[in-house]
Amino acid sequence: MAEAAAPTDVASARAAPTPGTAKPLFSEAYRRGVLFTLTACYTLNFIDRTIIGIIGQPMKESLGITDAELGLLGGLAFAALYTILGVPLARLAERISRVNIMAVCITLWSAFTALSGVAPNFGVLLAARIGVGIGEAGCSPPAQSLISDYFEPERRASALGVYAFGIPLGAMLGAIFGGLIAQFFSWRAAFLVVGLPGVLVAIALKLMVKEPPRGHSETVAQPALAEALAPAEEPAHAPRGLVGEIRFEIAELAAVGKRIFGTWSFLNMTLGVTLASFAGYGAGQFSSPYFIRAFGLGIAVVGVVFGLIGGVSAGAGTLVGGFFTDWLSRRSRAWYALVPGFGLAIATPIYILAFTRSDWRVAAATLLLPGLFQYTYLAPTFGVIQNAVDNRRRATATALLYLFLNFIALGGGPPFTGWLIDQFAQFNFTHPGPHRIWESLVQIFVHGGAAGGDLAAACPGGVPKKGLAAALTAGCRPAVIEATREGEIVTFFFYAWGALHYFLAALTLSRDLRRAAQERGVA
Repeated sequence: MAEAAAPTDVASARAAPTPGTAKPLFSEAYRRGVLFTLTACYTLNFIDRTIIGIIGQPMKESLGITDAELGLLGGLAFAALYTILGVPLARLAERISRVNIMAVCITLWSAFTALSGVAPNFGVLLAARIGVGIGEAGCSPPAQSLISDYFEPERRASALGVYAFGIPLGAMLGAIFGGLIAQFFSWRAAFLVVGLPGVLVAIALKLMVKEPPRGHSETVAQPALAEALAPAEEPAHAPRGLVGEIRFEIAELAAVGKRIFGTWSFLNMTLGVTLASFAGYGAGQFSSPYFIRAFGLGIAVVGVVFGLIGGVSAGAGTLVGGFFTDWLSRRSRAWYALVPGFGLAIATPIYILAFTRSDWRVAAATLLLPGLFQYTYLAPTFGVIQNAVDNRRRATATALLYLFLNFIALGGGPPFTGWLIDQFAQFNFTHPGPHRIWESLVQIFVHGGAAGGDLAAACPGGVPKKGLAAALTAGCRPAVIEATREGEIVTFFFYAWGALHYFLAALTLSRDLRRAAQERGVA
């Protein structure tokens, strides 16, 4: 990538220099290269984070664990320290080099991903997944802050949409290669292969991305000079002394928290992205296992299927969410909330339709549609949160958003869906025959209908236990298949709940963003 644009490079510069103004700092080509590099980091982030979703079934059978434990590995184990450490790492990113923080954290999470492949039991694997979460806590807060300094407010949602493309791209690559490696080698080899490239990505980031001046891309009267390029300096107003530093940090966190959670539109967009992510993480953890259980497909085939679904459908939805809402926002900024609201509302019934098909080909083809609508929520939400705060609070705003979002969504989504599937499976095992989902829920949670029988003892890991009579284990497979479908469908309704909050956010979003811009002193 090229570095700083020369003063005479008018074509590639953000704006041509004129007498009495500062020369442009970065060429357009360089900024695109930075965005590509950060997107690659986020892609790796999601490969390492979500690979359990594709290799979960052989892991479950190999370790003899329940769906609730499988959900714990993909959810709370990762999210526990990921969400908590994101805040102090974000505060550090407001003061020192964001690039250095990311490079160290990428190396850390990649090492723990590789270690997951040699874990001898559930406990060690759980610890390794916690380690992955510790490393990944240092990715998005500094990355989104960097992007906001490289791209102007009116292009920010588009740029963050490209960055968010790392989610479906990572899910696609993790599904395809994870599935193939697990099929022809083992699930342990899949962890090793996807973890090792992280060191190379960390080196590329360090060599190719420079730390920009804070607030460089804001529309202000005096743009930053090229000479201002330097390691991120500590803010001039930062207090000295331990007590003063603690008070300052608490005040900063309180100010950012008040802005995000104390403003109607920002709060509802936060609730919307949290509920949508809850459904996405929860249902996504068990989508691949459902196709393996219900249709008897090999893990390699399922990996390719969900890789293509993620890459094509979710990828297109993520990019559309950024560019389309930036375009619509010229008419009204309320579209930053309306586009995600409509997208999630449309996606919900399509997901339910897909998981009620009896042919896997029809189900897979149907799943190509909802991602086009569902993933429109990512870029607009990230863009709004970044535009809601000033340039030295952006990493913090992202961290607080992720603290709330991922503790509930990532930490709770997969365990909730896995636990729900276990409840449905136990009920179906002791009450064979067709049931309506809502009737089953009433029986399970109101009348204790899941009591009696022991599915886990008869079918550890969902597989009939050797030595038991076939009559005792015959109901294992149909009970688990139907339970997985039921758990997925219930989880999908969280998308519709999230859509409601986006519509509520649209009521005041234009006014709230305008007020936030005025307080930051930008045009």
